[in-house]
Amino acid sequence: MGKIEIDPLRWKEEVLKKYPKKVAKKRDKGILVHDGEMPKQIMANVRSIPGIITARGCTYAGCKGVVLGPTRDIINLVHGPIGCSFYAWLTRRNQTLPPTPESENFMNYCFSTDMQDSNIVFGGELKLKQAVREVFEIFKPKSIGIFSTCPVGLIGDDVHAVAREMKEELGINIFGFSCEGYKGVSQSAGHHIANNTLMKHVIGRNDTAPEGKYKINMLGEYNIGGDAFELERIFEKCGLTLVSSFSGNSTIEQFERAHTADLNVIMCHRSINYVAEMMETKFGIPWFKVNFIGADASAKSLRRIAEYFEDAELMARVEEVIAEEMAIVKEAIETVYPRTTGKVAMLFVGGSRAHHYQELFSELGMSTLSAGYEFGHRDDYEGRRVIPTIQVDADSRNIEVLTIEADETRYRPRKTDEEIAALNAKGCGFGEYDGMMADMAKGALIIDDISHYEMEKLIEIYHPDIFCAGIKEKYCVQKMGIPLKQLHSYDYGGPYAGFEGAVNFYNDIDMMINTSIWKMIKAPWQVEPVIEAEYGV
Repeated sequence: MGKIEIDPLRWKEEVLKKYPKKVAKKRDKGILVHDGEMPKQIMANVRSIPGIITARGCTYAGCKGVVLGPTRDIINLVHGPIGCSFYAWLTRRNQTLPPTPESENFMNYCFSTDMQDSNIVFGGELKLKQAVREVFEIFKPKSIGIFSTCPVGLIGDDVHAVAREMKEELGINIFGFSCEGYKGVSQSAGHHIANNTLMKHVIGRNDTAPEGKYKINMLGEYNIGGDAFELERIFEKCGLTLVSSFSGNSTIEQFERAHTADLNVIMCHRSINYVAEMMETKFGIPWFKVNFIGADASAKSLRRIAEYFEDAELMARVEEVIAEEMAIVKEAIETVYPRTTGKVAMLFVGGSRAHHYQELFSELGMSTLSAGYEFGHRDDYEGRRVIPTIQVDADSRNIEVLTIEADETRYRPRKTDEEIAALNAKGCGFGEYDGMMADMAKGALIIDDISHYEMEKLIEIYHPDIFCAGIKEKYCVQKMGIPLKQLHSYDYGGPYAGFEGAVNFYNDIDMMINTSIWKMIKAPWQVEPVIEAEYGV
C-alpha cells in the first residue's frame, strides 16, 4: 500500500465544519480513519441525511434492478409508473447468453403496468391482472415476478393476492415483491426482500440435479459486462459444475434446482448472504465467501473450492488451470505495471466492489486511499463477527424475517461438523467474512454513504489518479480533471472477473490514468473565483 501523506483526520475535521452541528455529529460516525488495528465501529445502513446529495438507490432498485434483473426467462413486471421500469431496465449492463437463438430471453424488454393518475385514485389491481394476462398471452413465460413501486404501497394494491389469483388462473409460477422504493434506507432492503421471495416461491421446486461430480452455486454474481461468462469458462475448465448463478446469466430452472448443489460460494456478501444462510439451514449446503476480482484472488478462491471437495484429481486440475491462466496474467501485468505502480485510487460503489477491486489495484501496484459502500451494513465493513451487536431499527423491521427450518425430505448435510472444523483449520472460512476494513491500509479514509460535497473535497485535497463510482458521480468527477471508472456497470468495458477479466482491467486502468487529456482539465475552483463568508446567528 502507498503512503498517505495528507492527514486524513484533518480532512475529516475540515469537512465536518461545513455541516450543521446535528448533521456533523451523525456524519462523524460514518467517516472513519482506519488505524490498522481491529476495525472500529462505523455507522452504516441508516437513513441518508435530508439535503445531502447521496448516490444511493431505492429498495425497488435493489430488488428488481439487481437481484432479479439478470434473469432472462422470468418476466419482471413492474407495477408502477413507467419511469420506475425505465430506471431499472438494462442500466447495469447485465448480460445473458441463451443456449439457442430461439430460447427465451426477456431481458431486452421493459414490462410495466404504466400506472396513471386514475389508477392512483381508484386502485391498480385490475390493471395489474390485465397486464399479467396480456404478457402471458404474448410471451408464454415459465414465471412472472411482480414488483411494487412507491405508489403501490401508498394506495394499498395487494400484488401478492393478484399473484396468487393469476398463478391459479394461468398455471405458472407467479410471485410478488413488496419492494416499494421507500421500504428501506437503500437498495440493500430490496436485496433482502428478493432473497426472501426466492426462498419462499422458487428455490427447491425442482429436484432434478444436473450431472457433475463437483456441484456449486455462485451467489452474488450479476454478470456485469460478462463477468459470469468468464467465471463459467474457468469453472468448466476446472471440471466444476455450476448448478445456478444468483443471478448473472441465470434462469428460473437454475433457481428452482439450486438446492441440489453441494457448496454455495458468495461473491457479493451484502446482496445475497441471506439466501446462503437460509439454504444452509433448510438444505444443509455450507457456504463461504470468495473473490474472483483479481488474478491472485481468483486463484485463491479456486483452491478453496477444490479443498472443500477434498479430491486430489480436482486439486491437481485446478493447479493446472491456475498455472496456465497466470502465465497470461503475468505477461500482461509486466507490461502495464511500470506505468501504474505508485498511483492512487478511491472506490465508492455498492455491494462488495469497493472491497474486491482493491485487490486488482494492488496487483497494479496502486494503493486505495479511501473507500466506502453506498448501502453496506456494519458487517460489510467490520466483519460478520459484529452481527450479534447490530441494533435492529425500525427501517429493518419493515422487512419480513422468514422462519426457516430443515426441509423434511431435502435436508442433507454435505459435511459433518468434524469435516467443517478440519476444513476451517485449512482456511476455508465457512460462514465468515472479515469485511472491507481488514484489508485496508493504516490511515485510509472509510466513508459510508458518501455525499457529493465529501466527494468533491476528497478530490480537491487528495487528487487521486482514478476515482471509481457510478453514473451519478461520473461526469462531476471528470469535470474535476480526474478519470472515473464506473464499477456498477463498467462503462463499456469488462469482463473484469477471473483471469481474463484481470487482464482487461489492467489495460483499461492503464489507459485511463495515463491519458494526458485529464491533466488539461481544470476543476471549477482552479479557474473560477470562490467567495466564502461566515454568517452570524
